[in-house]
Amino acid sequence: MLFQVHRCPYLCIMKQFNVPTGYRSPLISAIKQYRKDEDKLKKDFTPTLLKLGNIHFYLARHFGFCYGVENAIEIAFRTIDENPNKRIFLLSEMIHNPQVNEDLLARGVQFLQDTNGKSLIPLDTLTKEDIVIIPAFGTTLDMEATLAAKGIVTEKYNTTCPFVEKVWNRSEQIAQKGYSIIVHGKPKHEETRATFSHASYHTPTVVVNDMEETIALAKYITGEKEAEAFYKEFEGRYSPNFDIQKDLAKIGVVNQTTQLASDTQAISEYLKETIKSHYQLTDESIATRFADTRDTLCYATSDNQTAVKGMLDTQANLAIVIGGYNSSNSSHLVELCEQKLPTYFIDSPDRLLSKTRIEHRNWNTKELHTLQNYLPEQSEVKILITSGASCPDAVVEAVIQKVAGFYNVQDQVDFANVVKK
Repeated sequence: MLFQVHRCPYLCIMKQFNVPTGYRSPLISAIKQYRKDEDKLKKDFTPTLLKLGNIHFYLARHFGFCYGVENAIEIAFRTIDENPNKRIFLLSEMIHNPQVNEDLLARGVQFLQDTNGKSLIPLDTLTKEDIVIIPAFGTTLDMEATLAAKGIVTEKYNTTCPFVEKVWNRSEQIAQKGYSIIVHGKPKHEETRATFSHASYHTPTVVVNDMEETIALAKYITGEKEAEAFYKEFEGRYSPNFDIQKDLAKIGVVNQTTQLASDTQAISEYLKETIKSHYQLTDESIATRFADTRDTLCYATSDNQTAVKGMLDTQANLAIVIGGYNSSNSSHLVELCEQKLPTYFIDSPDRLLSKTRIEHRNWNTKELHTLQNYLPEQSEVKILITSGASCPDAVVEAVIQKVAGFYNVQDQVDFANVVKK
């Protein structure tokens, strides 16, 4: 019988991690500490102004490494240091950040799968002497069982984010009360695959990617669509033996923790209203068929998204979002910024080709474009800056340094030029 060990995410908030100093930035650390001291209750979501002459950088109130990422990095690099003579594998990318993953590869770590779950190294080549690190996204129960059957112990090397495990715990709780699970997530994402596996072990489960798919799913609840069509439309995204005739009659919604909070809320509300109308329920009786799952978004994703919304109240010429190109939480920050002003998505300062040319990733089409004249031709330039939860602060400072260099003010990149509140 498969079993799950879930850690409590609430005991770890104040923990400090030992991550490579190369990922840190004295400038960014000083800014974050200053904001923390000035706003202990985290109620001020205005950005921090770094004023370098006529170039103004507005840094989001919250950005960069989160608890889960720092925890994963610490475990991974400690494992390497403590096991110099062993083969060390990662199930897939540790986190969605190119610099961190390249550093791990350079230290001899090998990836067993790519981010879509495609095998890179056959599992049958592993032995019980090997070390396998579970990435921050978690993994499926099938993979846990496969590794255990080989005698590979993963508990010590499991870097699954506690806030991902919080979603698994919530899924299990409502499953025990007879609810099926709707997972709002990107179907191919490692975290969604892991959450689907853990949820479907306990109860019928189906994954929806967005509101369009949610509306389609709702039509099977109401009977507007023929039941048999469900199995083709949602192929590969429902649990074994899913019975469309009964398994959508009592549901709860959880999410991939890096989704847009507003999207998950809208999906949950839409399904709730569908259930309420179809079964003619009242506000008092809705719980008989729709679970109150509350928000299962992680704190860092929520803080970063709220900080971006606060940052966007500042008048600026453009925004730069820094993060791995396969980072879900980074792409959602780009999505938010693009609603207000020109936004450029980059994964390193190397994408800043010159003062006039930038390599930008379209978060929606996944295409990389070289764009011209991204920096305005005017005396005063205002730039909004944020980064994803897996992006090192050192990369953020390097981006600021490079842009500052285009205006010959790189020697002014210093905490002394932060405009205090």
